Amino acid sequence: MATAAQWIEGARLRTLPMAIAPVLIGSAAAYALGGFHLGRALLALLVALALQVGVNYSNDYSDGIRGTDDDRVGPLRLTGSKAAPARTVKAAAFACFGLGALAGLALVVWAGTWWLIAVGGLAIAAAWYYTGGKKPYGYRGLGEVFVFIFFGLVAVLGTTYTQALALSGPAWAGAVGCGLVSTALLMANNVRDIPTDRQTGKMTLAARLGDTPARWSYVGMLAVAVALPLLFTGQHPWLWLVLLTAAAAVKPSLTMLRSTDRKDLIPVLKLTGILGLVYAVLFAAGLVL
Repeated sequence: MATAAQWIEGARLRTLPMAIAPVLIGSAAAYALGGFHLGRALLALLVALALQVGVNYSNDYSDGIRGTDDDRVGPLRLTGSKAAPARTVKAAAFACFGLGALAGLALVVWAGTWWLIAVGGLAIAAAWYYTGGKKPYGYRGLGEVFVFIFFGLVAVLGTTYTQALALSGPAWAGAVGCGLVSTALLMANNVRDIPTDRQTGKMTLAARLGDTPARWSYVGMLAVAVALPLLFTGQHPWLWLVLLTAAAAVKPSLTMLRSTDRKDLIPVLKLTGILGLVYAVLFAAGLVL
């Protein structure tokens, strides 16, 4: 039976900044549009956190029962290590999805944006079928695409729209930038696992691109994310603050490009998560100040 500490580790807390970041940026964009709403922002945050933890447990379960995690480099996996029964990990994933669905329903009812129920349903389906089901899209190199869409575009723009009932150029820039940082985090994880993923037939985008191109794509995604907000510095001069994120990107980028030991990539995940939160805070400050 898994301990509480192991369940917490299985939730992969280092990925949670990627759930917080889009809500920060989306709420700041709503503020700039004159429509910030604290209650709806908190509900959006609950949705994001619940889905993030849910997809982490779902990935743990699905990879574990397929044997993908039998021989891997990285933190504990509950299913693969047999620390918890597979059915229990699956139940934890669906409990998180359920919590996210309830919070999302409350949000769309409060905002009166009923059509977003369909978007929420697609987000939950995407979370499960990343590695779940008979033909998981994460095994076909599409995981990064869906992360970009749902943890970038949908999360940021959905947060903004449910508060301000409108969108803006900075909101779109933040959505793309946040999506790229989230995708970079997934890329770092998948670069680390290229050898074992290929052995088990999990052909992630990193496995398809190859080691060196995948590592450079990580750096490129962070560079574009930092550059995008600068397009709106004429309207929001404080967005120049986002350039400070480049300093936080140096260490993980150099590790990605230079490391020959895949274990060295484990801290990159934590650093990228922190970088994503720094990016969001600076982006939000640039819109609010």
